[in-house]
Amino acid sequence: MLIRETTETDRSTLLGIQRRAFGRDMEAHLTRDLLRDPSAAPRLSLLALDEDRLEGPSALGHILFTAASLDGAPHVTVSVLAPLAVEPDVQRHGIGDALTRAGLARLTQAGVDLVFLVGHPPYYPRFGFQPAGPLGFEAPVPIPPEFADAWMVVALRDGLIGAVSGGVRWAETFHRPEYQGA
Repeated sequence: MLIRETTETDRSTLLGIQRRAFGRDMEAHLTRDLLRDPSAAPRLSLLALDEDRLEGPSALGHILFTAASLDGAPHVTVSVLAPLAVEPDVQRHGIGDALTRAGLARLTQAGVDLVFLVGHPPYYPRFGFQPAGPLGFEAPVPIPPEFADAWMVVALRDGLIGAVSGGVRWAETFHRPEYQGA
């Protein structure tokens, strides 16, 4: 499997992955709009490809990281993981895992300090994510108490958890009404 940064020519491919993985258009539209949103930059958009198919490389999954900030901590570089999608016929084959690990490694090399997400609590701790609220990080949108553990963070630099806290600000696209609850 090859993981590489996406290009403009990959746009329809990665949006198709988002549609099929979630069985609806919302995540594909969110991805499209985040890729256009200046407040989401800098972005890291990665595509997983199967190079072993006879008919040529086939796209298997996509992950997107966008810029964010932490109130009162301009020296802390923040990113948001959303969304992560894998083609339905190859889910549970380690592709999402490989995309997430590759993305976090690239963000670490780029100097990103913290990565936040709203996601599936049983899935993301394997990458070091933990509930962000109890650590003093306020979500950019209200999260119902029964889903509080879905608001998660991972530190890519030692010494940050417990040393910084505050409200997270993410790309303007996430605040659009059609993406509330995405």
